[in-house]
Amino acid sequence: MYKIALLSKETVADGTMLFHFKKPAEFKYQAGQSLDMTLVEPKETDAEGNTRAFSIASSPQEDFLAIATRMRDTAFKRTLHDMVPNTEVAIQGPFGSFFLHENTKRPAVFLSGGIGITPFRAIIKDTTERLLPHTLLLFYSNRRPEDAAFLEELQNLQKRNPNFTLVATMTDMEKSARSWNGERGYIDQAMLRKYIPENSEPIYYLAGPATMVAAMRALLSKHEISGDDIRFEEFTGY
Repeated sequence: MYKIALLSKETVADGTMLFHFKKPAEFKYQAGQSLDMTLVEPKETDAEGNTRAFSIASSPQEDFLAIATRMRDTAFKRTLHDMVPNTEVAIQGPFGSFFLHENTKRPAVFLSGGIGITPFRAIIKDTTERLLPHTLLLFYSNRRPEDAAFLEELQNLQKRNPNFTLVATMTDMEKSARSWNGERGYIDQAMLRKYIPENSEPIYYLAGPATMVAAMRALLSKHEISGDDIRFEEFTGY
């Protein structure tokens, strides 16, 4: 277990915040992994407890640890929201095997909804920094641009990394105050077929709310994608 101090926090989308913490020199992880965070002597608690699992949103090259989360009206999230710099939390990890495959001949197709973007942000940043040759396609679904955490950063990463393609899609633009020239509607087979090269044999990575992950797994299964080629992370309670 490590104790780490908050460095800064910021809002990165409507209802979503990003927190930067000091990274212990000995804390090593692979992009896409997660950690368990426990509040230290919080002023309030509730039945959900003081510990949560978070995907690490920062890449291993960065000199801090970042987590991002949807802010809900729970004791944990209220405490996190009100936290001031230098406040300490305890972490354990890293955990999980949700990281990029090694076979560079097979593209990685990321299917993400909402806050499920966090492990993909880390993987894409890591791949870009290391100049890895993997072909990456990110399908990123949100209701509105206002809800899409890291959207501008991902657009900039696409400019930096010629092997990375961002397909952002919005499902509820009628409620948005912004203009949008990208895809609209839910991720479906037609959208995947439009961007994924035929016979490219990708490996699929799914992350987001449990209902979204279930829908994507069903979609891929319907089109005879082998379970061996599907990896997923469900984000519950966020």
